[in-house]
Amino acid sequence: MIDRRTLLGAAAFAGTLALPAISRAQGAWPQRPVRLVVPYPPGGATDVLARLYAEQMSRTLGQPVVIENRPGASGNIGIDAVAKASPDGYTIGAGTVSNFSINQYLYKNVPYDIERDLKPIALGWEFPNIAVVAPNKVPARTLAEFIAWAKAKPQGITYGSTGIGTTTHLSSALFFSRIGVEAVHVPYRGASQTIPALLNGDVDFALDGVASYLGLVEGGQMRALAVTSAERWPQLPEVPTMQQAGMEDFVVTVWGGFVAPAGVPDEVIGKLNAALKQVVDDPAQRDRFARVGAKPIWTTEVQASERAARERPMWQALVKTSGAQAD
Repeated sequence: MIDRRTLLGAAAFAGTLALPAISRAQGAWPQRPVRLVVPYPPGGATDVLARLYAEQMSRTLGQPVVIENRPGASGNIGIDAVAKASPDGYTIGAGTVSNFSINQYLYKNVPYDIERDLKPIALGWEFPNIAVVAPNKVPARTLAEFIAWAKAKPQGITYGSTGIGTTTHLSSALFFSRIGVEAVHVPYRGASQTIPALLNGDVDFALDGVASYLGLVEGGQMRALAVTSAERWPQLPEVPTMQQAGMEDFVVTVWGGFVAPAGVPDEVIGKLNAALKQVVDDPAQRDRFARVGAKPIWTTEVQASERAARERPMWQALVKTSGAQAD
């Protein structure tokens, strides 16, 4: 589970590293602080990763990048605030795959159009989901053993997620449909609630973001059965991929990035993109991301749009398969 104090400390330390400032000779922006809207609660994975970026971006841009948490409706409230902000470059947002590629299929009424009202700046991070059980509640040591145990369990299986229509819910629904096991979905408000439920035996299984479970797996409180990345996760080299564990064609990663209101000038988007790239290019910063269970990534604006569009059919199908509906 992510330790907020540790991570925020890491972010603060990251901010002390000197980075060359982007020259303001290219234009007037920025002349005042930049607001970075995080559409999820403080202390969660998106918040912590956004803060790691914000601290160093402040150095690069020569102005503070100030986090504003505006959680609710799977990120829709915060991202809508960004979409409706003045397109002057002083309000940007940290979105996730839910905002880029899922919510338009999950909600009947999304207050913004991700393609019309927002402009991608770059993608910023990625991590897989991890299949976990509490070893004191579930005897399975491998994914195959868990599947056999689940099929033989007369009272049925339950699984926890971080909410209806989240990547944890959708990937879990896909998993149980693939193995032919009926499972009851128990949504929570985040990993901070799902984890105690697993440890108490309230739910049997979770397929949740590795960033929230890394410390628990390393400490032995949780048993990792597989990760959903194409390759083994560097921080957990002993944990197989889903394919290595016997599940073919099961690659799902959780990713996020940065957006701005659609009318922000391309010159400003370019400066923001360059500031994000400097963070990713810093070896010390990449190490800090690894410690919290994530991989920093960088893309062009076009590449960010292309990935979001490429994944939408997959997530749309998963929303339909799961029957998820948020309103």
